[in-house]
Amino acid sequence: MDGLIERRTLSLDLALALLAAVREEASSRGLALAIAVADDGGNVVASARMDGAALGATPLAVGKAYTAVLWGAPTGAFMASTQPGGDDWGWNATDPRIVVYAGGVPLHADGALVGGVGASGATAAEDEACVVAAVQSLGLA
Repeated sequence: MDGLIERRTLSLDLALALLAAVREEASSRGLALAIAVADDGGNVVASARMDGAALGATPLAVGKAYTAVLWGAPTGAFMASTQPGGDDWGWNATDPRIVVYAGGVPLHADGALVGGVGASGATAAEDEACVVAAVQSLGLA
């Protein structure tokens, strides 16, 4: 039908595979993380909190996945620009779901944005390293 746009998004199976891959990477590093996978609209498809992960890590992981989808960029890219005086200062306060710490990455397949994944519970750099390793292990960009 004219006027409709075809879209691609994550399946539950792929979201669960991403959770498992992030969990495996975190475990290999001795970390306990909360993990969230979002579809191309930023809605959670699957999430988990590893044993020992902080209770507050879950909403941060969800926010990181959402933010990565919303802007199609890694959440860590906004850490400096959202500080006072930065080019993006204040925009992250316009939506309480936005999280601008590293650990969220957009997911692309064949050049199309299909979702995002976020993790929280360690340092921002460790969260991101676990997510990036998991995404790469599954052949996503």
